[in-house]
Amino acid sequence: MNPTGQRRGNPWLRWLNVFVRSVHLAAVIGLGAALLGAPLSPLRSSLSVLVSGMTLLALDLWGKPRLLLEWSGAALVLKLLAVAGLVLFAEFRPFLFWVVVVWSAVFAHAPASFRHGSWRRHGVEKQ
Repeated sequence: MNPTGQRRGNPWLRWLNVFVRSVHLAAVIGLGAALLGAPLSPLRSSLSVLVSGMTLLALDLWGKPRLLLEWSGAALVLKLLAVAGLVLFAEFRPFLFWVVVVWSAVFAHAPASFRHGSWRRHGVEKQ
């Protein structure tokens, strides 16, 4: 492990991550299409997003065990809870879908110093 708590990259693990992210992105697009009336099951699409998202979280945790102590890790957990809501509450699917999309964009493009900062030390200067 390096000083940031991230494990050195295994090329096979990296390619697995790329493949799962691609599947996840396709699942998100499929869910959006289903919610807009495409002949796809919104429930199955929601489940695909949830399962691929949980797989990504597991891979990310394998690569960076301290991920859940960072803002980005906390955001992932909240996002997965919202996706679980997509599965469980059909009437809220369109709203939750857009919450997840916007939430994902904000955290994907937030400054790295924030994303990788510890939520446990909020307001405390890094040493």
